[in-house]
Amino acid sequence: MSVSEPTTQKLVLASWVWIRPIKAFSKHITPAKPLTKKKAFDPLAPARRWLNTLEVNHPNKAHFLCQLIPAQCPFERDVKLFGRTLFQIPAMCKLNPLYEEVAGLRFRALCYLADECCEDITAYC
Repeated sequence: MSVSEPTTQKLVLASWVWIRPIKAFSKHITPAKPLTKKKAFDPLAPARRWLNTLEVNHPNKAHFLCQLIPAQCPFERDVKLFGRTLFQIPAMCKLNPLYEEVAGLRFRALCYLADECCEDITAYC
C-alpha cells in the first residue's frame, strides 16, 4: 500500500457531487435573483475614464509620469523619539478615490519604458 492510495480515495470522495435535483424540495426552492449592480452616482467617472484611456506613447511623457507619481505613499511615516516608535501615520493613498487609476497609469508608463524603450527602470522603483 502506498501513501497515494488513501489520499486518492479521500480526494475522490471529497470531490464527488450529487447532480440530480431532489424533487421533494424543488417546490420550496426559488431561483436566485441575478446579481446586478445598481447604477450609483459617480461624479469621478469621467476622470477615471480619462486616466484609464490615457496612452503613454512617448519616452518624455513616461519619464514625467514616473517622476510625478510616487512608487510608495509619501504620507506614511513612523514618528520616533530616541529610537522608539511613538506612533505611525498610516498610508493615506488608499483614501484617494483615483488611487487605482493613477497607480495603473504609473505602471503603464513603467512598462512602456521597460518594454518599448528598453530602458532601465530601477531608478523609479
